[in-house]
Amino acid sequence: MGNQNKISIRGARVNNLKNIDVDIPRGKFVVITGLSGSGKSSLAFDTIYAEGQRRYVESLSSYARQFLEVKEKPDVDRIDGLSPAIAIDQKSVVQNPRSTVGTITEIYDLIRLMYARIGRSHCHICGTEVRKQTVEEIVDKIWKINHKVNVTILAPVVREEKGTHKKVFEEIRKANFYQIRLDGIVYNIEEIDGLDIDKNAKHTIEVVVDRALLDGDREVKKQMLESVKIAADLGDGLVIVYRTDIDEDILYSQYFSCHKCGINLPEVELRSFSFNSPFGACPVCSGLGMKQEIDPELVISNPKLSLAEGAIKPWTKIFSNQKSMWHLLEKVAQKHKFSLDVPVNKLNKKNLDVILYGSGDMLHDLGARKMMFEGVIPGLEQKYKETDSDYIRREIEKYMRSHICLSCMGKRLRPESLSVRVAGLSVDKYTDISVRDLADILAEMVKTVKKSSAVTKTKEKLQFIKLELEQTEYTIVELLIKEIVRRIKFLENVGLGYLSLGRSSVTLSGGEAQRLRLATQLGSALSEVIYVLDEPSIGLHSVDNEKLINTLKQLRDKGNSVIVVEHDKETIEAADYVIDLGPGAGIYGGEVVAEGTPAEIKKNEKSLTGQYLVRKKKIEAIKKGPRGNGKKLTIKNAMAYNLRNITVDIPLGELVCVTGVSGSGKSSLINDILAKALSRHFYRSKDLPAEHKTIIGIENLDKVITIDQTPIGRTPRSNPATYTGVFTYIRDLFTQIPEAKIKGFDAGRFSFNVKGGRCEACGGDGYVKYEMQFLPDVYVECEECKGRRYNKETLEIHYRGQNIADILGMTVSEAKEFFRDTPIINEKLTTLVEVGLGYLTLGQPATTLSGGEAQRIKLATELSRYSTGKTLYILDEPTTGLHFDDINKLLVILHRLADKGNSVLIIEHNLDVVKNADWVIDLGPGGGDEGGELVAEGTPEQVAKVKKSVTGRYLAKELRA
Repeated sequence: MGNQNKISIRGARVNNLKNIDVDIPRGKFVVITGLSGSGKSSLAFDTIYAEGQRRYVESLSSYARQFLEVKEKPDVDRIDGLSPAIAIDQKSVVQNPRSTVGTITEIYDLIRLMYARIGRSHCHICGTEVRKQTVEEIVDKIWKINHKVNVTILAPVVREEKGTHKKVFEEIRKANFYQIRLDGIVYNIEEIDGLDIDKNAKHTIEVVVDRALLDGDREVKKQMLESVKIAADLGDGLVIVYRTDIDEDILYSQYFSCHKCGINLPEVELRSFSFNSPFGACPVCSGLGMKQEIDPELVISNPKLSLAEGAIKPWTKIFSNQKSMWHLLEKVAQKHKFSLDVPVNKLNKKNLDVILYGSGDMLHDLGARKMMFEGVIPGLEQKYKETDSDYIRREIEKYMRSHICLSCMGKRLRPESLSVRVAGLSVDKYTDISVRDLADILAEMVKTVKKSSAVTKTKEKLQFIKLELEQTEYTIVELLIKEIVRRIKFLENVGLGYLSLGRSSVTLSGGEAQRLRLATQLGSALSEVIYVLDEPSIGLHSVDNEKLINTLKQLRDKGNSVIVVEHDKETIEAADYVIDLGPGAGIYGGEVVAEGTPAEIKKNEKSLTGQYLVRKKKIEAIKKGPRGNGKKLTIKNAMAYNLRNITVDIPLGELVCVTGVSGSGKSSLINDILAKALSRHFYRSKDLPAEHKTIIGIENLDKVITIDQTPIGRTPRSNPATYTGVFTYIRDLFTQIPEAKIKGFDAGRFSFNVKGGRCEACGGDGYVKYEMQFLPDVYVECEECKGRRYNKETLEIHYRGQNIADILGMTVSEAKEFFRDTPIINEKLTTLVEVGLGYLTLGQPATTLSGGEAQRIKLATELSRYSTGKTLYILDEPTTGLHFDDINKLLVILHRLADKGNSVLIIEHNLDVVKNADWVIDLGPGGGDEGGELVAEGTPEQVAKVKKSVTGRYLAKELRA
């Protein structure tokens, strides 16, 4: 088994790893560092985590394995000393709109439990606290139903629960009941044995206790009193009365009923507060808090066009019966006296409403049938509901916008659930505020125990709310409250105290999502586990970094091995052990350059990381010439999320950094307001910008380009050559070869994405996938093309001795030299080399590129384009995944963009980048409701002098270093 004090890896060859041997001490905090593309993720995630997870999953039964992802066995000779591994990376952001900070951390489950145990129900109509109903009160209410009405009294014994429920039916039979209602259908009890009841489906079972005709007879009422009592006993206090006159059930409860409004409320239980359960979810938005609806502005995106000129955009793509619909529209226009040739913006509101929402008129269509013109929007909505075509659904979604659900106002729960209160507060009050404030409120609640009432003034949002909690209630939930506060502490320790429990996981950045999962793992108290993390410091301000490092050490101190891929200086220096990969990137990397304690790395002359740690190498301030064109963009009265009605000036023609602690409002200002507003202005994007008054100075720009670290493609078919456009020129060049001309080969012949030139045995993939039921899919090199992707005839065409597959196999640097006499190709490849990507192969699948590599490919693509000098480039945390040396290269590129007269706007925490900016905009002073203010603006030197600025304090130290 080898030495169990270390993880021993021998002969690792995953991706660009060059058959390396490495020993990693167990139970330690280990950092793997190196240049972008040097093999860090290949070692940490694709080797250590993949093998640890694979061994664990393969130890499970075949039944359990079918529910889990099985990792492919990494290309390695041997790994000893492994234990189960957990990966916490940036790519695994939960994209389910039903997932929230509260559900991920499971804090919301604890709050739900608290509400289920001590929540006080109130009527959602009048607000009165509801009280129990006795059997007599229930019968009196039934008796008030109109006479001569037949009713059935039922007892609900199973509500929406999975199983065949054989024991339940047997007990009903033993109790001498003759009929039951199963999922809405009445059966004699003898019929049940013959039914095929799906054990995996949810079922509702009600016992038919009695039937009665309400005719005023006192004996009937006496009998009903007995029947309701039996039903209430069977149904745990719930009684259902089915009225035949209106074909409707009425639910009565011995526990909750509002006498003023005459309504019954469901029993308060755990699922009442789950927006993922039909018992708790808002019935209008199904618990999403948002509704997707067709937006008239998107349907008629250009109101200057007339209807005859095609103003109704979706009609041209979605409907096959356009002639019939157009004929109906002509008839509508004649009846309502408006012209189809007048621009839409000249039509009055009444006529526009008729076009969009219909008139209700029955009109003759082309076939002389009478049809109703339903309107453009109802027609699209109907089509969206009925179509089986994914294409049509995607097309209609282009004309939809998400907006807050007007029924629950984004709170996700049904009114009955939102009317239950603990200490005077509904559950949404706990999930809408920051977890930092939630901890304060829970502490305040505890203080009020044994007091009749107390007043708190925790934050603006919850001023002067009475927080009453009785001693008995506190005794019931004391442990719950302590556990909630404990978990919140973990969130604060990783710099996420500004998040609210109701925050959708879809809106979290990769860094936030990763730290959220890290906090959750801290709460789980696991030991003897290998944790593999990918740059947990991403998106974290220097002020929070120390807390994060302490959190990682806590994980280690519980007996776990913590392996972190990281470039942050403080994190590297805090590690127990460091592995530095290199010496270069891609094919020039994949080797262990240095390993040891941080002190040993600093002394190692071969370690590029070590040289930066001891400042033998520095990210020097780049000398900036006079920049700026004297113009600016002004965002006026920004009020989105936590922004406090701020007005911000952004100088144009300069390199501008937006800084601030996590949650201070940087993304809200730049991504949610500015980027969306400019995209809407220049490209008619359907995404609405967040709340602000206006943006002044847009006329000084001609386009906006957002460059992030998202993949350049979602499939292996996308690669650096296709993304940059250089492959188009290479394919065109191959069509000019005499032999290709003779055979009539066009550019498509040299594409692996279309039939003709590609290998049809593998569809141009170069490999064939074999699906294995309980094992990972197996990818085998295509026997026909031997992984070359093209058919034999295509590969016979050569340019300077190389065929198209050979070209895709070249590195960027090799291809640059190969095409030195073809300027248009050479220039594009030169920009890739300049951004430090000369080691990539032209055909390298996009799925294998790191975030930093993808971002630099995008930057190189922009650099190779003609510059108007009026472009705004927006980058969010561009240093993510970049080594100190890579940041140097990035800064050179960003300054080149600004030198051309363009404006470069960066959200960034890295002080090496901030000190190199022309202008800094600092938000804060804190995160969440403690942020959203403009704290400082000016040159880096000016911001460093602002005492209120947290960034300024750290920037001052950096400028002095």
